[in-house]
Amino acid sequence: MKKTVLVFGLLILALLLLFQFSKYTLISGDLQIEYLMAFVAIAFLAIGLFINKRTQKQLPISKSEIDLKKIEELGLSKREYEVLKEVALGLSNNEIAEKLFVSESTIKTHVSNLLVKLNAKRRTQAIQISKNLNII
Repeated sequence: MKKTVLVFGLLILALLLLFQFSKYTLISGDLQIEYLMAFVAIAFLAIGLFINKRTQKQLPISKSEIDLKKIEELGLSKREYEVLKEVALGLSNNEIAEKLFVSESTIKTHVSNLLVKLNAKRRTQAIQISKNLNII
């Protein structure tokens, strides 16, 4: 929280300095207004790209972390594994069915098979077991 306040405080300070600089250049007549507008646009573009880059950082899950052998040992099909990943995202059966273009009863069957293969009683327990086995 403190970091966010500090970043926005610095952005406001930079904006105020930019306005003061633009005021000085207009009074002195050194720059034409077009150059000033281009400079302001480039400055704000750079600030926007910086903020976007900072907020979009995500840690990708590498395939090396996922235990593919364990998936084969459990006997999970590709579709069941897809359903497991969607369940781990917290999607309902209906949402998973729409996303994977199958019926809701098919998703229920896959979830039921997953629970049996993972020896789990609930979806949350299946997710926890999957995380412990490094398959999601």
